[in-house]
Amino acid sequence: MSKNYPRVLTIAGSDSGGGAGIQADIKAISATGSFATSAITAITVQNTLGVSAVSPVSPEIIEGQIEAVLSDIGTDAIKIGMLHSSKVITTIAECLKKYKVKNIVLDPVMVSTSGHRLIEESAISTLTQELMPLARVITPNIPEAEILAGVKVNSQKDLPELARSLSKGGKISVLLKAGHLTEDTLTDIFYNAEEDTILELTSQRLYTRNTHGTGCTLSSAFASYLAQGFQLNEAAQAAKDYINQAIISGADYNIGGGHGPVDHFWKQR
Repeated sequence: MSKNYPRVLTIAGSDSGGGAGIQADIKAISATGSFATSAITAITVQNTLGVSAVSPVSPEIIEGQIEAVLSDIGTDAIKIGMLHSSKVITTIAECLKKYKVKNIVLDPVMVSTSGHRLIEESAISTLTQELMPLARVITPNIPEAEILAGVKVNSQKDLPELARSLSKGGKISVLLKAGHLTEDTLTDIFYNAEEDTILELTSQRLYTRNTHGTGCTLSSAFASYLAQGFQLNEAAQAAKDYINQAIISGADYNIGGGHGPVDHFWKQR
């Protein structure tokens, strides 16, 4: 009998340092049990110390990559990361509408861990108007959520209402990451728009410099679990557990002089 892999297409930028972007996505998707395909949106000159240059891929080539994958291999979920311009966002949105993919996880990447801006200012409104409505789940961190919602977060208690406000009237589920707060206990908030419920995902802060690519990794794991048929809350919890263990396992490794990667393959070790 033939077998089918659960398939995840990641649409994101490439990280030459291997800790974030497409490289982190492929590692996370593979480590959590799915088959990864990709469409690269930009090439970054990047290492653990930061991003020094970004070279965009043309919208035509991005569209071609997506078409090549979906017309032949297909997919069970899509993770979307770094998108630098309005034209790219519009091109991707039109392509995804054509193929009617259900499990779209959008990580609204705007600034790198080192502080480098990764999206044009004009593209933010295009992202919210054209691409967010296609997503089943979005996974912003607090700075990204503040930009999308136009509000300031002061404490953990603000997060449930902020997550609901980003759901476009209860149409999009929101995993709001709390890592930018200062508490020792981190509680990510998952607003399940399909059930109108809040799930708290709690972990202890681990003090390590190896946090490069945590957002990419979490959203990719979420997409991978959805591709495997997990329900939303199950996928959110499994993705949170996976990234938490990846941070713990990779905390003491020495790779580069800046923000090192997490250990995507902690299960294998």
